[in-house]
Amino acid sequence: MKLHCHCVPLGLIGLLLLSGVGASHGAEPEKIIALKAARLFDGKSKTLASNGVVIVQGSKIVNAGSSLPIPSDAQVIDLGDTTLSPGFMDGHSHLTLDYSGDFTKRRLNELDLNVSEQAIRATVFARATVEAGFTTVRDLGSRFVGSPEFVDVALRNSINKGLVVGPRMLVATFGIGATGGHFDSTSGFRDMLFGQEPGYNHGIADGPEEIRKAVRFEVKNGADVIKAAVSGGVLSLADEVDTPQLTPVEMAALVDESHRLRKKVAVHCHGDQAAREAIEAGVDSIEHGSFLKPETLTLMKNKGIYLTPTLMATEWIMSRLDSYPPALQTKAKAAGAARSEMFRNAVKMGVKISFGTDAAVFPHGQNAKEFALMTGLGMTPIDALKAATSNDAELFGIAAKVGTLEKGKLADIIAMPGDPTTDITATERVSFVMKEGKIIRSGPPSSQTAAASEEAADVSAPVD
Repeated sequence: MKLHCHCVPLGLIGLLLLSGVGASHGAEPEKIIALKAARLFDGKSKTLASNGVVIVQGSKIVNAGSSLPIPSDAQVIDLGDTTLSPGFMDGHSHLTLDYSGDFTKRRLNELDLNVSEQAIRATVFARATVEAGFTTVRDLGSRFVGSPEFVDVALRNSINKGLVVGPRMLVATFGIGATGGHFDSTSGFRDMLFGQEPGYNHGIADGPEEIRKAVRFEVKNGADVIKAAVSGGVLSLADEVDTPQLTPVEMAALVDESHRLRKKVAVHCHGDQAAREAIEAGVDSIEHGSFLKPETLTLMKNKGIYLTPTLMATEWIMSRLDSYPPALQTKAKAAGAARSEMFRNAVKMGVKISFGTDAAVFPHGQNAKEFALMTGLGMTPIDALKAATSNDAELFGIAAKVGTLEKGKLADIIAMPGDPTTDITATERVSFVMKEGKIIRSGPPSSQTAAASEEAADVSAPVD
């Protein structure tokens, strides 16, 4: 038999050895971590499992379940009388903004606020959110009056690169709305105070072709999801809270263009007529939904459209009505009075519910207070937990990666004291946070997060 020798120059052999190519041993295996706790919620089951164990290697879950054998070489972290859970998700947040203070002072201060300073503040909001156990958020709108900056895109990218501590973000950039509508940040100010009317490159568009252009512009600049205001809102001065703000033709163009580009559509919508038109157009989620009638909720259920109720936002505003102008107080009272019955009906009818809070209306890091509001209005604790894990993952389109504690999923894992199915407020006291296998928090929150939490109100009972 003739042997063929393929000669390699000695210099090249040296380079290959230095780079590890052709070495007899591969890279060191990634460390194995075993998390133990008294209970485990896997994100999809109807009950908790006892003696919860999650085995993590690198960024992924190797196994999860009850009383699992632990590898001999694993680092064991025993979290005691806690419940392990997939990292929570918030389907409606605004990490680059803070609307929680006095409304009039904020409107005045933002005229002088440098957008770079606001971006730095956003890093604090991001840390507070992830330390509260929210490892993924959908950030539905980031705009600054007269500024073209995409701060949410920059924050998302900085978190992804490990430069900033924060949750995984799916961002919507500016959000799309009509001239004079809820997303028109010049509305309520003197005409031309900011030098020009905002256009499609600020998310303000009129007519189906401008809507399509706005969608394309936002995707071009990094949007993961498209957000639009299809009805009036509470925190905007110059519109009624429930009036439609896009025509059916504009709505159809919005959804068609977004879905063509494989982006989901979330619509800010309090009013029933606007919701019906949005449902007909095929949106993926309706945010707020304060005035939705049972017939409209039935349409949502039949089409599998999610409701993201943002109960905490209304709760916060109602607890501080005096800090808002009279026109906003009237709108908040109307929305607050209607939303409780709407949410009860949605739960009874089996509408898909996404956990979302509108964080920024209240201080970041207080997102988990939404759980108690949901259960106070008829949702079971286990369904509320699902809303913030597997439901949100499905809505976001990332269920293959996160949302449940299963083999192969990213190791986004939190622990909360006791049993959240008997005391849902345990969700507000998360003590351990892991994101993609890296421990973000174990024990008390960081000093930054603790300071940010001091402003939080004692909001625990629904306002009917």
